[in-house]
Amino acid sequence: MTTSVSLKLPDELFSGLSNLANITDRSRSYLIKKAIEQYLEEYADYRIALDRLNDKDDRIVSSKEMRKLLAD
Repeated sequence: MTTSVSLKLPDELFSGLSNLANITDRSRSYLIKKAIEQYLEEYADYRIALDRLNDKDDRIVSSKEMRKLLAD
């Protein structure tokens, strides 16, 4: 199932989107969908990292410790 969404973009952003669509031979809708998917994935990763950072029981490993762990 799909749902239509309407949005207003500044002319400059729309122009960049249209240019990219022409260069990649993709529709603007496809590019917007892919951009939103990527944003949501990155935001989910960000939230996980932030939650772990704020978790007092989650041990923070230094870069030196991590290199040692990875070398083993």
